[in-house]
This record gives sequence, C-alpha cells and structure tokens, in this order.
Amino acid sequence: MNTTARDWVQQQDRVFRSRRHFMRDFLFDKLACTLLWNVTIQGLANIPARGPVILMMNHVTAVDPVAILGVTRPRFPVPMSKAENFGGLVAGLFARSWGAYPVRRGAVDRRALQATLDLLDAGEVTMIAPEGTRSPALIRPKAGLAYIATRANPATVIVPTAVYQLETWLRDLFSPWRRTPVHVSYGRGFRLRRAGTGRFPRQELDRVMDEMMYQLALLLPDKNRGAYSDLDAKTSDYLDFV
Repeated sequence: MNTTARDWVQQQDRVFRSRRHFMRDFLFDKLACTLLWNVTIQGLANIPARGPVILMMNHVTAVDPVAILGVTRPRFPVPMSKAENFGGLVAGLFARSWGAYPVRRGAVDRRALQATLDLLDAGEVTMIAPEGTRSPALIRPKAGLAYIATRANPATVIVPTAVYQLETWLRDLFSPWRRTPVHVSYGRGFRLRRAGTGRFPRQELDRVMDEMMYQLALLLPDKNRGAYSDLDAKTSDYLDFV
C-alpha cells in the first residue's frame, strides 16, 4: 500500500472512530434495538478479531447495512455504498458520518475498487453486497467482488453475512408494541484457493462467484435463496475455510 493510501486509511480511523462508537452504542443499541428491532445474531465468532475481512452480504432492504454495522463487534466495517446514497438527507448523513465510501453503479468504478483494496491492505473490515442492487432473493452477482477478491491482500478472509426479515420494518412502525424480528448470521470464513499467479482465468470466475454465493445462501431461509436455491449444486473447490 502506498503512502497516500496508508494516510487515507489512518485518517479514516482517526476521524470516524468516535462517530462510529456513538452511532452504534446510542443510535443502534438505545434507539433501533430498543424501539424498532429485535435482533438475533448467529456466528459472530466467525469474524476474525484482526486482519483484513470482507463481509459478503445479501441486500433486501435499504437498512440491511445498518443492522450489520450495528452488530459486527468489536470491529467497525467500512461499507461501500452506492453514490446516490450520499445525496440523500438521511442516508447521506449516515453514510458520511460513518465514513462509508461511494461506488458508481453501472460502470467500473476503479476509485471505489482501489479504496477497498487499500482498506484490506491496512487490515480493515469492508462490507460488500455482490449483487449490486436490492433483491428479495439472491440473484447472480456483479463482477466487482470477484475483482476485489482476486486482487486483495492474500490474508483477506471473506465472511458470508446474511440479514433477513427486515422487509416489514416500516409496516411494523405502525403496529403498536411490535418490534421487527431481525436476523443477522455470519457463516464460515474462507479465503480463495489460488494457483499459479493467484488470478483466476475469466472462464473460472463465474464458478468462483457461484461457490461464494452458495455460502451466503446456506445462511438464508429458502424464500431468500433465489438463484442459489439448489444447495445440492453447491461446491467449494476454490474455497479454503478458516
């Protein structure tokens, strides 16, 4: 990692750490979990205590990342968020206050990709939704995560991270005494099994991504598995579990 990138990562930590503590300990714990959500967490121990980590998440609702950021402890993930969020009043305030970084959808955003690689080189946790959009059930992923996973610090651990049942949270706001039952599950972490140059031929990348997505599907209810509903088709030839 070059000096400019290292300075950027260190600045992120200095500027945002106290804000993240406040947002997680007060806004999430005291408000969201007390008034809105009843959160169940499974597999938190699958997140390494240190070192570079990618949380590979599904994405059903706009508040899924908030739930994951709130429960991923003691570490603070730095999420990639679509550029449009930074222009919104609430979403933009949250993203900027936490220290998320923007990605332009529909194009190869090399700046966002490099920011992700810099964070991983510095041993940070980042959070990526490989599908690139919200969907009630898993769909085939975009190429971004494959690009990052094959170029990241080789020590990077990918942890499948599933969040579900948040779909009703807005409706539940108008139901007296009902908190939405939210589930966040972390699966077994893995690294990619590489050979030769450490890169995969293009024709293999789809299979690599499918193996990664099946690990995410294992954590979800049947209705949310979508394109990865047939668990009998699951393989793990390219995955080294940690």
